Amino acid sequence: MKTIGLLGGMSWESTLNYYKAINQGIKQALGGLHSSKLCLYSVDFDEIEKLQNLGQWDQTVKILSQAAQSVEAGGADFLLICTNTMHKVADEIQSGISIPIVHIADATAKQLQADGIKRVGLLGTQFTMEQPFYKQRLIDNFGVDVIVPNAEDQSIVHQVIYSELCLGKIEEKSRNQYLRIIDKLHQEGAEAVILGCTEIALLVEQRHTTISLYDTTEIHAAEAVRMVLSE
Repeated sequence: MKTIGLLGGMSWESTLNYYKAINQGIKQALGGLHSSKLCLYSVDFDEIEKLQNLGQWDQTVKILSQAAQSVEAGGADFLLICTNTMHKVADEIQSGISIPIVHIADATAKQLQADGIKRVGLLGTQFTMEQPFYKQRLIDNFGVDVIVPNAEDQSIVHQVIYSELCLGKIEEKSRNQYLRIIDKLHQEGAEAVILGCTEIALLVEQRHTTISLYDTTEIHAAEAVRMVLSE
């Protein structure tokens, strides 16, 4: 069985769901007492978050590249970066290791294509919603049109992620705000909405809305399981 590498801790709240989803997927496929062979490196998110807000992405590359090298040395056959935002520096991390990175946006886009989704809303951190590293990849490589909330709603989504979800706080008022924003994206033509931050699914689940939601944590974990089982 291939060994899955996880670069997590951003935040540990969502990394926990990666570990659970991957092991559940392996157990469901293979039965019995089977679980995933897995190598996890969990970073201190406080350090990463401060560098994000200072715009010092080159410093995050140093930290995450060293972590990724440790995962490779631990025997991983491929790597998942367990956060959407830090895929901003995925190419730089990839250049420092020989095992492949399974890109979260690619896994999500493949699922969108399989489901025939042509126009999608994107929620995430402000970095993910504003900058091109994620949405442009969907547009250029997969032909999926991407729309994001307005500036005010982006700020709401971002603040809830960092001040609540990353701290394990689930607030009903924040869920209602997210559902309002999701409805608005749908009214603007989104056929579905990407939960493009690995913490958002802690707050908003498919049972809360009739609009199709794409949980990137679940999709990313499922892609890792698929790769293990395809060997």
